[in-house]
Order: sequence, then C-alpha cells, then structure tokens
Amino acid sequence: MKSMKSKLTAVAAALLFASPLALAQSGATRPRRVTPSNTVPTPTPAASTADAGRPAAAVAAGAPASTARAFSLFQQKQYEAALREAKQVAAADPKNSEAWKLAGFAELELQQYEPAVADLQRAQELRRAEGSEDVNIEGALIRAYVSLERYEQALPLLVAATTRAGATPDPRMLYLRGLAELRTNKAADAERSFNAAVKADPKNAPALLYLGQLAFRRNDFTAAINMLNRATAVDAKLASAWELLAHSYLRRAAAAEGPKAEADNLAAVRASESLVRVRDDEESGALLGQSLIFANQYARAAAALERAAARPDAKGTTLYLLGFAHSRAKNFPKAIAALERAAAATPDNAEVYRELGFAAESSKQYAKALAAYERGLQLAPADEYFKESAERVRPFAK
Repeated sequence: MKSMKSKLTAVAAALLFASPLALAQSGATRPRRVTPSNTVPTPTPAASTADAGRPAAAVAAGAPASTARAFSLFQQKQYEAALREAKQVAAADPKNSEAWKLAGFAELELQQYEPAVADLQRAQELRRAEGSEDVNIEGALIRAYVSLERYEQALPLLVAATTRAGATPDPRMLYLRGLAELRTNKAADAERSFNAAVKADPKNAPALLYLGQLAFRRNDFTAAINMLNRATAVDAKLASAWELLAHSYLRRAAAAEGPKAEADNLAAVRASESLVRVRDDEESGALLGQSLIFANQYARAAAALERAAARPDAKGTTLYLLGFAHSRAKNFPKAIAALERAAAATPDNAEVYRELGFAAESSKQYAKALAAYERGLQLAPADEYFKESAERVRPFAK
C-alpha cells in the first residue's frame, strides 16, 4: 500500500499541473480588460473657425448646424446630439475635417467603433490633404482599433505615437503598443514595449502582468513571480495576476526540493487565498485547493474544495481534487463520494479511477475498488498499476 500511495501522489501531481496550469501556459490568463478610454486620453476637439462672427443668439436659436455647436454638445457629454450636429455639417460640407473628427469622437464615446473608424479616417485624410497631421485623430483611431481588437491597424499608429521626436514617453501608449505587438505575435517587441511602459510608470499594473505572463511562458518563474508581485502590490484586485502568481509559485516549487519547495508552495497558498478574496468562483477555489494539496494541508484543501465543488455542475477536475484531498486526509467515505461524482463528470479519465480504487481499497470496499481498477484498465490497458491492483483486490471482492 505504501508504494501504491507514493505512485498515486506522483500521478496526481502530474494531473494537477496538466489541467489548470495549462490555461496560464497557453495565454488564457489575461489581465482584467482595460478599456482604451482608460488608457488613451480622450482627444479634445478644437473649435472650428467656421462660426467665427456668427451671433451666439443665432446658434442658440437653431441656426444651421456648426462644429462649434457640435463641440459644445460634446463638452457637455451630449454625445448623440453632438454626433447629429457634426454629421449635418459633414453632409453640408464634406471637406470639413473638423466635422468628421467630432463625429468620430462622439461615436467613440457612444461605443460605435466601426463608424468611428470610418469618420476618423475621413478626417485624417482631409487633414493630410490640407498638409497637416492631428495627433488627436491618431489617438482616437487607436482607441477605436484597440476596442475592435484590430491590432494590425492599431500597431503602426502606436509605433508612431511612441517614437515621435521630442515626445514624453507615454506609459499608456507604450502599454497599448505592447498589447498590439503581443496580439500580432511579436512577443519580443511586446516585452520591450511593456518594459518601456513600466519604466515610464512603475505602477502600470497591466504591463507588469503581461511581463509576468511572458516570463511564465518561457518558464522563467522567478522573473514571473517578481513582476506579478509588483502587479498585485499596485492593484490588489487584479485577479489574473494573483492566479498566475499562484501558478508560478507552484511551478517553481515543482522544480525545487526541501525548504525552497515548501516556501513556494506556501506562497502559492497565500496568492490563491488573495485570488479567492477577489474572485470567489469554482476555478479560484480549485486553485486554492490545489495549492493546499501541494503544501500537504489536506484538511484545509478539502474544505476549500468542498465550497468550489458545491455547484451541481462542478467540473471533473475540481471533483477529482476534492476526492484527492479527502483521500490524503484519510476521509475515505467523502473521497469516494467526490470521486464518484468526478467519474460521472469525466468518465474517460483513468486517473479518477486510480484514486477511486485507492480510496475504496483503503476503506476495505474491495468490490468497489475492483470495479474502479477494472474501469481504469479499460481506459489504460498498458498500465501495469491497474493490472496489479485489480489482481490484488480480486480475491477479496465478494
């Protein structure tokens, strides 16, 4: 039984790392969405000279639409009215770049990103035809493209914005440049941009998070831990950072031994506890349970996983972890109940039957143990463990 237990522990460890941790490795762990309106200053339209000399009373009385009226409405955050006014001016004067610009700004605020792109591009073309450039239009186009996740189109504008001669480094633009580079498979460029963003603003939590993720992908868990600890110090509610931080500690612990591994497993527990405080869902509870298992705190792991598995549609991985924790805490009846639920949720997972057989055999329920081992053998015919275990319990199964 001792050798069987050690084998099961090793197999379980491999299974635990193969499921939730794979999400972070693939890049599914992403920062909390940062909307472009929070990362790029809203461009401030400049009033047009088209209404110079017109009496204010005439404008207020409903005289022909003008960019001045549209601009005033925009400033009052009456975006729909501002859009109507700007469109009327553009219809009457298609070469009025300020009208197209104001229309694009209003559409941005109304989250009408596709029309915003069209109108802003038109404004940009007209400005260039006039022999001038407008950085505010470029900034608004960046907002629109990023909101639409059209990173290929956003990237040239972001490169221009972050390399303009004499410009002060803008951490928000540098972050968005890194994001666009990452989304267009330019990871090395993205890392440089994120580092530049952090240099310009050491408290840029989204950039720190992405730097942690990039380090995690190349298995540099120490660098990942450094960046993710900085990100959570800046924003304690950044759930993605806590999640990836726990995974990073677990991965580094797996490559270490003795006190170093123990310290990292305990650090993973603390990170997971912080995650649960920010995002209390099944996935977070499962990660906390996993961390506690590796810290050999099986009773606490079982308690955390009971909460995570309380939903009737709990995932098979969560139920397996719960069964594993109860089994290692020697609470075999609860282990069997959880593992039977796991088997129902994931009937083709041989590891569930390995642990179920172990728990049933440990509690002398030999018929149940034999059934679990035989099912495992059907799923993994070449696995000697299932063959040996089935033969061992068969004489006692009546």
